[in-house]
Amino acid sequence: MKHQILATAAAALALAACATTLPPAQSPLSRLPQVAEVDARYQSYNIEMVEVTGGRFWAPFGGPADERYRMRPPTNLADPRLRALARQLGPAFLRVSGTWANSTYLPAEAEVVTAPPTGFNQVLTRDQWRGVVAFAHAVDARIVTSFPASAGARHADGSWNPAQAQRLLDLTRTEGGSIYAAEMFNEPTMPQFGAFPEGYNAQDFGRDFRIFQSWAREAAPEMLLAGTGGASEGTILKHGSGFGGPGALSSDDLLAANPGSLDILAYHHYGTASPRCGEMALGTPDAALSDEFLALTLADYAHYAGLRDRYEPGKPLWLNETAQAACGGAPWASTFRDSFRYLHQLGALAQHGVQMVAHNTLAASDYGLIDQDSLAPRPNYWAAVLWRRTMGTRVLAAPASPSPQVRLFAHCLPIGGGGVGLLAINTGETAHPIPATAASRRWVLTGEPLDTREVKVNGVVPALTAQGDLSGLEGIAVSGSLTLPAQSIAFLAAPDAANPACY
Repeated sequence: MKHQILATAAAALALAACATTLPPAQSPLSRLPQVAEVDARYQSYNIEMVEVTGGRFWAPFGGPADERYRMRPPTNLADPRLRALARQLGPAFLRVSGTWANSTYLPAEAEVVTAPPTGFNQVLTRDQWRGVVAFAHAVDARIVTSFPASAGARHADGSWNPAQAQRLLDLTRTEGGSIYAAEMFNEPTMPQFGAFPEGYNAQDFGRDFRIFQSWAREAAPEMLLAGTGGASEGTILKHGSGFGGPGALSSDDLLAANPGSLDILAYHHYGTASPRCGEMALGTPDAALSDEFLALTLADYAHYAGLRDRYEPGKPLWLNETAQAACGGAPWASTFRDSFRYLHQLGALAQHGVQMVAHNTLAASDYGLIDQDSLAPRPNYWAAVLWRRTMGTRVLAAPASPSPQVRLFAHCLPIGGGGVGLLAINTGETAHPIPATAASRRWVLTGEPLDTREVKVNGVVPALTAQGDLSGLEGIAVSGSLTLPAQSIAFLAAPDAANPACY
């Protein structure tokens, strides 16, 4: 935490040191009105339950052509390097869930388990969950999770049994932690993939949710109820790919079973599917910067916002699982090419008031922000850090863009004081000037080629120091306009913009 405080203070001092060359009243940033406000933990991430337990997870690319899964050991959440990197992303929500969570068993205190009990597929040891709670404390994260849905977590009549949920809740509290929010199950719209009982339907879900709600309101009244966790129903599923398949349920039907019962309307979005999904795969690397691909995040937003307005009016929206591709990411998910999607998604959804966006994952498979083996930060990690440092919770109207290929997003700076942060994304093949602003510091992200895993910030490769600090992110003072290179991304911080919304 000390390193994070020092880094934040240093960044604030650097911003304050910018000499103003334009009077604030002349800066276009000073006139941008506020259009939304997001949670302080807006930018968040997932650690899948199978990362905590160890097991067969999405295989990294580069292995056998037909390899979907690969055994992986449990993630060492006590690793100092992993914690130092995650700390730079705080405050955040840490979602521990995923398909594997639907069939994971937590033993009782002193219970000896050598294999998953009948009706479960994995075992979460008590020490492993203690590690999750300790990690959350260390990196300023609030835990979000879901509970088992499989046959082992059910009564004889097939209804849901909250015993496992209670056990997880009790252990969390014993370790000094809390569960901020929980979904009942992960992705109940696709029960055929999630270890649900055969033939599970919307009526079954409605019954189970009423049990869940009754238990949660008594056992953990402070825990927010999120759901239903439907996935990509406005994009991949809408277009009839095999991603849903026989047995898929609709969020519309699940929400209709118990309207007005949620604290948070949560959903998942994947704009495409990994080639490892076979017939479900969509999209190509060449389309990754296209208007059509980048717009998919708003298509799913519109679908779930409509359901929210119908069944849970006024409730906050969370995109609590997202990445570039379902099934563990496509081959370019770990490269600079995906940073355009990552940051456009954050900027676009913030303008619509989505309160949380959780990237899948922090450090697993090809879509992780951090390489799971080397713990080397990937391009999206550096994008995430710069977002955290420049884009605060107050969302401003987008400034006028010099080109359809340049997308601009503006927020108040996290440090306040009237300052404005600007994100500029140039997907085109030509450079464009960004209009003159108040004096600022800038960070320009480039990658050559686009599929590089070594992004540069202002021409320098950033790094994590031995002391747990980040280097190469000092920023360069700018006065007047900035020329944004072709296929690049820039953050600008203008502390003297004097925007009335940002005080």
